[in-house]
Amino acid sequence: MRRTQWIVLLGLAGIASPTAARPAMPAPPGTPTTRYCMRIEAVTGTRLETVKCWTRDEWAEQGVDVDKDWPKEGVAVIG
Repeated sequence: MRRTQWIVLLGLAGIASPTAARPAMPAPPGTPTTRYCMRIEAVTGTRLETVKCWTRDEWAEQGVDVDKDWPKEGVAVIG
């Protein structure tokens, strides 16, 4: 009985995992003016999720590789 419970719990954990839900794909292609919206670290003292929408060049200025970080942090593409 205990073994069955563990198997069910592990199965549910795999289903609820955000990485299991979305395959790792690079960011969609776009023009130089296309903005990529991604989650960034919350400001200290808040629990609110912060999303920023910048072009690839603007992300690069911040040291972010859009194609590398898009699968786990990407939210939307504008433009």
